Amino acid sequence: MREQTKRATIGGLWVVGWMLTQALAVAGADKAADSPTLDEKYPGLATGGLTYARLVSLPEGVLLRAGALTIQEKEVADRISQAPEAQQEPLRKNAFYVLEGTATTKLLVQAAKAQASSADPNANDRDLIQRYLQGLVEKVTVTDQEVADFYHANKDACGGATLDQVKDQIRQLVLQQKQQDSVDQHVRTIGQRIPIEVSAEWAKAQAVVAKDNPVDKARSSGRPSLVDFGSTGCRPCDMLAPILETLKAKYAGKANVVLVLVGQEQILAARYGIKTIPMQFFYDKDGKEVFRHIGFMPQAEIEKQLAQMGVQ
Repeated sequence: MREQTKRATIGGLWVVGWMLTQALAVAGADKAADSPTLDEKYPGLATGGLTYARLVSLPEGVLLRAGALTIQEKEVADRISQAPEAQQEPLRKNAFYVLEGTATTKLLVQAAKAQASSADPNANDRDLIQRYLQGLVEKVTVTDQEVADFYHANKDACGGATLDQVKDQIRQLVLQQKQQDSVDQHVRTIGQRIPIEVSAEWAKAQAVVAKDNPVDKARSSGRPSLVDFGSTGCRPCDMLAPILETLKAKYAGKANVVLVLVGQEQILAARYGIKTIPMQFFYDKDGKEVFRHIGFMPQAEIEKQLAQMGVQ
């Protein structure tokens, strides 16, 4: 009888302990859910998998926690120190980007492994992610109207070719962009599917240093902004460059017109997800993105978009 009572007592204590643990876990989750997301607190800082991460207080040295995944500050520092020397200082200013890239990769690997019914034990992380993302975009298609719209929007950059002459190339380009957009959206919303926590104190400091660049300075200026990511030697980029100079002078004091050469600002371009150039972003006076465009954009179309944003 005593042994049964002892076992019952131990069993009862275990149940109470388990219930207390679950209650604390739920309370912690509720507390995290009440915390602001990175996108709410620092718009534009996160551009990938940490967009909807919650800002919370984490143990010293811990930058991120997502279920069993934990990323320490030392891991981010080690990754920066392993980069080419010329890139280390820019990466220190963008340590948040390093954390986001590291976390996004690990979270995608977890998702790929969870989805795979029979994962190849010899597959590396890159192969796992590639197969996972391919499954996301395999049903993406392009309509004839989308091809025609792209052609007419970028006709000047087609070198006089007719739609029939370039439609196959345009279809492939538009398909690639739609697939990339689908992947980007999936990555950005990881934090809506699984709880991700980021150190609020560390993110606050990173939000200051990471915005020391021409794009974020423009976005925080209190004026609408047009940002073009391009390069020299790129035909549509070279066609757009003098237009941007004209607009910069025309809208001085009313709107920011910023040209970013991706070869000189590789980390900034990566932060903004630039994979095709030229690419234009339009931001309102609060720094919120209102429109984006890929390829050459005629001056009249740019001014039309600026007018819709209240820039006269």
